[in-house]
Amino acid sequence: MKNHRSFSIAALLLILFSSSVSAQLQTNFYRNSCPNVETIVRNAVRQKFQQTFVTAPATLRLFFHDCFVRGCDASILLASPSEKDHPDDVSLAGDGFDTVAKAKQAVDRDPNCRNKVSCADILALATRDVVVLTGGPNYPVELGRRDGRLSTVASVQHSLPQPGFNLNQLNTMFARHGLSQTDMIALSGAHTIGFAHCGKFSKRIYNFSPKRTIDPTLNIRYALQLRKMCPIKIDPRIAINMDPTTPNTFDNAYFKNLQKGMGLFTSDQVLFSDQRSRSTVNSFASSEVAFRQAFVSAITKLGRVGVKTGNAGEIRRDCSRIN
Repeated sequence: MKNHRSFSIAALLLILFSSSVSAQLQTNFYRNSCPNVETIVRNAVRQKFQQTFVTAPATLRLFFHDCFVRGCDASILLASPSEKDHPDDVSLAGDGFDTVAKAKQAVDRDPNCRNKVSCADILALATRDVVVLTGGPNYPVELGRRDGRLSTVASVQHSLPQPGFNLNQLNTMFARHGLSQTDMIALSGAHTIGFAHCGKFSKRIYNFSPKRTIDPTLNIRYALQLRKMCPIKIDPRIAINMDPTTPNTFDNAYFKNLQKGMGLFTSDQVLFSDQRSRSTVNSFASSEVAFRQAFVSAITKLGRVGVKTGNAGEIRRDCSRIN
């Protein structure tokens, strides 16, 4: 009974904390200080996106990696030595960082906005904008985050989901941030525009186990295609699309692919192979609307994780260094 009560109290505190955070963050936070912030960021992101598609998955992944380590405080953007030097972050594409830097410069060119908008909020807005640019849902972004002053390599350790995770490991890590299994599955759907490096999944196609070279949950035809794209001697940094069907469109094809055994990571395919999450995958695969609604809910909750508001942190003048 005592354990049950302490769990209930912990759950209640998490709910109260989440609601207080969402009360501090507001969609119209900059209505007086920088009323055009959304337009300025959107235009800068569109310009960058027109130069390279990588802008989209890179920015989306950057937001996720930032929020899961020290909360959504733009600590991932700070120059070395910092979070981005950890092995789990070194594969983050430079285009994501460049997108935020260019949007920040555009915002600060407006005399009304200079040094008033946080890098954390610019990253959150840019994330929404790349989702929209690739055909995904438009959604209101809560604002009012402040930038963190601390970023260490050590803080990343055991903080980000790994390609080999099973469902229990995924759920445990996401629950730590107040995110449900449904939230986790919806956010995994962002892999519909993602890319991955050969080294992250080569075990599944070459040496899965002593008895099987290929992971049996992997579609055999897809596995052989992956072998062609990622031969044994290839540079492990070579990246391929995570969605082999519509890689440049934010849609529900990721979930349809899971139904066919075409999830690139073990942590992708497990969402379908585990009975506890399969019905959600089937729901998102059969209804684009259901996926989009769940994704908006999940990424809004993600954007509240560990945020600094009020007088905490700072508004960085340069996203790559503290003031």
